[in-house]
Amino acid sequence: MTALRSILRVFLIFELVAAPLAAVAQPMGKQYRVGVLCGGPCAGPALEAMRQGMRERGYVEGQNIAFEYRSAGGKYDSLPDLAADLVGLQVDIIVAGAGLPGALAAKRATATVPVVFAGLGEDPVAYGLVQSMARPGGNVTGLVALYADLVAKQLELIRETVPGISRVAALWDGGAEKALEPSFKSLDVAARALGVQPHLVAVRGTDDLVRAFRAAAETRAGALILLPSPAFFGDRVEMAKLAMEHRLPAISPFVEFAEAGGLMAYGPNVTKMWGNAASIVDRILKGAKPAEIAVEQPTTFELVINLKTAKAIGLTMPSAMLRRAHEVIE
Repeated sequence: MTALRSILRVFLIFELVAAPLAAVAQPMGKQYRVGVLCGGPCAGPALEAMRQGMRERGYVEGQNIAFEYRSAGGKYDSLPDLAADLVGLQVDIIVAGAGLPGALAAKRATATVPVVFAGLGEDPVAYGLVQSMARPGGNVTGLVALYADLVAKQLELIRETVPGISRVAALWDGGAEKALEPSFKSLDVAARALGVQPHLVAVRGTDDLVRAFRAAAETRAGALILLPSPAFFGDRVEMAKLAMEHRLPAISPFVEFAEAGGLMAYGPNVTKMWGNAASIVDRILKGAKPAEIAVEQPTTFELVINLKTAKAIGLTMPSAMLRRAHEVIE
């Protein structure tokens, strides 16, 4: 009898220990489907940051969440069809990358499926994505960085880095001309104020990068500014390499450009923004309405300098600039 009681006691202890472990291991009752719309490849640190953010909130791929990826491969005119495809799959939510073209494509594809834009560079109110930043009022919300507002500062920083320059080449994404109109205006105003002549060079996709950088160098520009583009974020490694080959001091709105070998960057951390998108996605999946979730904006803009690249192109970085940097890569 004593032996039987001992056995029962062991089983009881095992059940008490195993029960909470089983509860943790059990997936949530529903498996959510999250559609992800990408301008370029659906890969990289930004997207991984969002997935990590979801994991930190208890979502496990293959158990209670599945991601459906759709990449435009740099061809923005395919985004409407890709967004419609995600809606047809009856996803629970769409995370729209690809900047303004991606956000507009997702909004036009559905008025019911929640849409979260990540890293949008334009005013979402001006383009009809939301009614207001504080109360979006529809099925769309997200995170925005008004990159056009940063162009003047970027031009000022590159001019201070390379004193005496009179010409600056500006690379822009030929597939996002409408979205870049505010940036063109900011560049023109800032260039006039600083006494710098900008030379605009369009880039028609990744395969056009070599030609575009050669054209920028042929303008005899003393520096290069990269206007905001989801494609430029995806191509940052190749762009950093080409800028170094042409010995062009370059500045980008994406801090990840400097981390990839570019000379300088000033702007929000896109990877962190995508990580923060996980919080909004989680809230919506738990019942919050996009109409009532305020559009988020970054409060910190980082100046990142790659000192190794500066040395490689024979540029001495001003000590004052190094002191102002949030991060110096050596």
